[in-house]
Amino acid sequence: MKNICIKHNLYLFSDEAYREFCYEGKHTSAMHLKGMEENVVMMDTISKRYSACGARLGALVTKNKQVYDAAMKFAQARLSPPGLAQILGEAAVDLPDNYFDIPKAEYLSRRNLLVDRLNAMPGVFCPSPGGAFYAIAKLPIDDCDKFCQWLLESFSYKNQTVMLAPATGFYGTAGLGRKEVRLAYVLNLDSINAAMDCLENALVQYPGRILEETTAHAMVK
Repeated sequence: MKNICIKHNLYLFSDEAYREFCYEGKHTSAMHLKGMEENVVMMDTISKRYSACGARLGALVTKNKQVYDAAMKFAQARLSPPGLAQILGEAAVDLPDNYFDIPKAEYLSRRNLLVDRLNAMPGVFCPSPGGAFYAIAKLPIDDCDKFCQWLLESFSYKNQTVMLAPATGFYGTAGLGRKEVRLAYVLNLDSINAAMDCLENALVQYPGRILEETTAHAMVK
């Protein structure tokens, strides 16, 4: 990536809002890439780092003076700056270095529970995310958009259902993610367990499930 950016004089926009929630290894900012000083634009936000949903306040960091000057023209327009978010962001700067130890450990336990529960379901595969608090799981279904709609309109388990995000919207190539969904493990452990119970039952009842067909096809081979 570094060589491509330098060769073609491209900008690397690096979204590093989840850098504190890195579960394996250590996060290295794109700002530290040697020889890329003029090509890197790092973006950040308080809404993800501090679980301040709705606080539309972030930062754009660059060493490129032209990019900086262009950004300043927009910043000086003062278009509806969120006053409360600015106060929150200023207070967050003074938080101790170990502030993220507890939320990071909590998110890690939630991730492990979610991934373990998903991979224990027949026909489901979910890689373990290395950071942030989202997971992509492949399900034994015909179409994720239809499945997610069916969950909300036609399915109920103990008077509850589960809402998932179809993964098709996270791919730039048509057709990819058709059997995948995105899950956010921002709920507590009990709620995650309840949601997984719901999903497990839904996969058994869903009319468009393909697990049995896949198994039968493999037996014929």
